[in-house]
Amino acid sequence: MTSELILLVDDEPSIVQLARMYLERENFRVESAGDGEEAMESVKRLNPALIVLDVMIPKLDGFEVCRRLRAGDNPVAIIMLTARDEDIDKILGLELGADDYMTKPFNPRELVARVKAILRRAERTTQAGTSIHVGDLAIDTERREVHIGGQTLDLRTQEFELLLILAGQPGRVFTREQLLQQAWGFDFFGQTRTVDVHIAHLRRKMTGSSVNIETVTGIGYKLVD
Repeated sequence: MTSELILLVDDEPSIVQLARMYLERENFRVESAGDGEEAMESVKRLNPALIVLDVMIPKLDGFEVCRRLRAGDNPVAIIMLTARDEDIDKILGLELGADDYMTKPFNPRELVARVKAILRRAERTTQAGTSIHVGDLAIDTERREVHIGGQTLDLRTQEFELLLILAGQPGRVFTREQLLQQAWGFDFFGQTRTVDVHIAHLRRKMTGSSVNIETVTGIGYKLVD
């Protein structure tokens, strides 16, 4: 049985070969691109379920590829690869719309785990007819739609998951670690900045709502009406 298509975008053949081997072992279909322009063309042609996107690639770097895809409202899941373990690279990737990031060199088993977790969240279905209402916020979990005052919010997979967790228990304080584990499905080894960036995205998109995501200093976040 064939599985989802993963697009590997990297100009290092050894990285592509290693990632391909581990992903194909898990029954993923894998295609690759060696530069940013080829990546853009491949996304249009192949419609992958997820892109593993290196930052330092020729022609168009990974940040620009991510920016163009999100500017064109392409919802494809993106895991960015950064060569340096520096917060600025990670934050920029997340701000541009990446779902996750990893630092090179990476453990290929961890890459597979993150790919599976993101795709599992994207495909997860919940019990028919289930909905959550908090103030003027309404979440249809079957259709995976969020509405505020009748207006539909355009949320990416991880944004939806975070909001669903918070709205499921209004007023409860969730630590960043709890949100990472529940929204992404596995431990992020302390990379809690990921949560902060996605929360910032949610807050911008929820502007004007009676519902707010409040910061609990030193702990995490809670949803309040």
